[in-house]
Amino acid sequence: MPRKLKVHVDQEKCQGHARCKSLAPELFELDEFGNAHEAGDGSVPEGLEDKAWLAKANCPEIAIEVIEE
Repeated sequence: MPRKLKVHVDQEKCQGHARCKSLAPELFELDEFGNAHEAGDGSVPEGLEDKAWLAKANCPEIAIEVIEE
């Protein structure tokens, strides 16, 4: 059975580059300062797993964690 994924953005590391939002708009939202946070509870819908890993790999601040449940 495939594992479920969740994304989490470390607010102390995020500097507002918004690469994650550009690469995976379904998984991330931006606050009024342009800093990212996970959409909803961070659950990654089926079929978007590659986007979660891509966003993590492209974060210049290494602020995104992908959690396998």
